[in-house]
Amino acid sequence: MPLEVTFTPAEFAALRQRDLSQTVCVVFDVLRATSSMVTALANGAREIIPVCEIAEAVALRAARPDLLLAGERDGVRILRQLTGSVDFDLGNSPREFTRERVGGRSIAMTTTNGTRALQACRGARRVLVGSFLNLGAVANWLVRERVADLLIVCSGTHEEASYEDVLGAGALCDAVWEQFSSGPVADSAQVACEIFRQGRGDLLAAVQRARNARRLLALPELRDDVAVCFQRDTANVLAELDTSGVVRLMEE
Repeated sequence: MPLEVTFTPAEFAALRQRDLSQTVCVVFDVLRATSSMVTALANGAREIIPVCEIAEAVALRAARPDLLLAGERDGVRILRQLTGSVDFDLGNSPREFTRERVGGRSIAMTTTNGTRALQACRGARRVLVGSFLNLGAVANWLVRERVADLLIVCSGTHEEASYEDVLGAGALCDAVWEQFSSGPVADSAQVACEIFRQGRGDLLAAVQRARNARRLLALPELRDDVAVCFQRDTANVLAELDTSGVVRLMEE
């Protein structure tokens, strides 16, 4: 289908087997990996290297001592109890990725689902990093480039679908719907779009029903991340996973 959405991490393995060579993928991990990546690049980070495992990030740091380490397990910053050697410099809160901390720096990042989702799309023609923060920039690029084959990938929570990523995917479907409305679209895109349209009047109220949002809101040090991640179009940047497996600002 020219417009399709995947909802769960269970679909990552199938993505690796699909021919995505003509497909543009947009990956959403609204709470919080893709929001943090977009924030980091908007604040001057040089690049982000997404990896699936903690050990991969630690090995990169050993080879490149100037590399910042960022990421989470169970929502919190990775510490030496998990690495065996080093505390990560940053967690997965977009509020941590300030210009003072990340400007001009390269970052190796591992999260529970978001970095896995990006890696699953590596065979695609283009892989864009999506969030509410840069939704307008992504939608405008898709329309301007007349993208005809769009796959929106939700990172999910644990191995399940996540409401916040479906809202993000639905918001992007809604923004580009006219471009695809003349032909068939996948039911998954219809579902995501309808869910977004039902909740768009107050997305912050809607997302508080989400499992991941409820968990973050219960943690005093992380609760503000939810509101930050649902700010619309605060970062006018396009971020993509390039052919070397690194997330950088897109060169248009």
